[in-house]
Amino acid sequence: MRKVIIMGAGGRDFHNFNVAFRNDPTTDVVAFTATQIPGIADRVYPPALAGEHYQEGIPIHPEEELTQLIHEHDVDEVILAYSDLKHETVMHKASIALAAGADFRLMGPKATMLHSSKPVVAVCATRTGCGKSQTSRKVGQALLDAGLKVALVRHPMPYGDLEAMRVQRFATLEEIDASHPTVEEREEYEEPVRLGMIMYAGVDYEAILRQAEQEADVVIWDGGNNDFPFYAPDLLIVVADPLRPGHELLYHPGETNIRMADVIVINKVDSAEAHNVEQVVENVEAVNPMATLVFAKSPPKLEYGPDLLGKIVLVVDDGPTLTHGGMPFGAGLVAARNAGAAKIIDPRPYAVGSLKDVFAKWPQLTNVLPAMGYSDEQLHELEQTINAADCDVVVTGTPIDLTRLVKSRHPIRHVTYELEEVGTPTISEVLEPIVAQARAAHREAVVAG
Repeated sequence: MRKVIIMGAGGRDFHNFNVAFRNDPTTDVVAFTATQIPGIADRVYPPALAGEHYQEGIPIHPEEELTQLIHEHDVDEVILAYSDLKHETVMHKASIALAAGADFRLMGPKATMLHSSKPVVAVCATRTGCGKSQTSRKVGQALLDAGLKVALVRHPMPYGDLEAMRVQRFATLEEIDASHPTVEEREEYEEPVRLGMIMYAGVDYEAILRQAEQEADVVIWDGGNNDFPFYAPDLLIVVADPLRPGHELLYHPGETNIRMADVIVINKVDSAEAHNVEQVVENVEAVNPMATLVFAKSPPKLEYGPDLLGKIVLVVDDGPTLTHGGMPFGAGLVAARNAGAAKIIDPRPYAVGSLKDVFAKWPQLTNVLPAMGYSDEQLHELEQTINAADCDVVVTGTPIDLTRLVKSRHPIRHVTYELEEVGTPTISEVLEPIVAQARAAHREAVVAG
């Protein structure tokens, strides 16, 4: 029996196991390792999800223990199953596995993609923070406007009880609240639900797909962390970011996404330097000249609130974009500066608890506070940090309404951002074949039944 360790971050690792190893009697997955996200190690992938070959489940260890685990279990193969990594970093991790005596493997689309009976539009990216979420919303809105029923399936964020999260379905904000989500989960779930989409997420993505197919004309795969899709797409849309030119060819599996894409959205063309936009276009056309290019912007818009002109401002921006996405700022900072803030304060002196560790790990964060909230304790630390800050106004660039989660002594002004195409083709235009396919299938179903 071949012994395997799957390196992950609480997402693709579980999916790869479910589709390739759960029912394989020739393979023994002895452990998962975990990194990137706080609090996902030192748990167990439960027996109810792991299957009959794993009566005690599968332990999840910190990635730092990989070499020890390979030796301890005489492991034959290590599989890397997480994303948003520099190509160089991937090979460093391969070297660790090889030096300990194991093979090293990346599992590709053919081995891991599930097929749907409904049309699938997948939205992925080259890096975390490119603008994938607003692109997914744009796709969903266009399909809703075409009179279609839409299920948006989000890349996993299994930070809670894994067994309870096997299949999650959200049609209302109250249902999201009842799941006791993290801030990151709220950032991805709330706005699509407000728009009228059914949100799905969880751990067992075949079970999720089969349920979503029952109530949707089209399934949107909303990929996180620049991963490639779990579902075989009829149309693959990939978002690239000219604020980080060159990254589209330097990260795993972002380059894979670029090479596979049917449509590439080059976002933020209004805020990026023209030569950086051109560099991204050149890189894209060099590896995927047949892809359709959509140019777009995501301008930050301040909602109603206190005037920022001449004020001292604390900016709270989207957590994953700032942390493993590597961005030094987000939409909140751009909006605050555009509105005439006199000073953007450095949040680091006010950081409480685990947020101190966040700033130590990501030293580029000198002007923004990441909206961390992977536990109740961390959310409370975020609230304490905000209230300790010496400022006039808090500007939040996170997609959620932070006032629902924290009590701030400062007034809060929220920033929104939606995808706006520049010229043609538009998202609606590239979706026309999918709309026609879904309508034809719907007519056939009505006739048949």
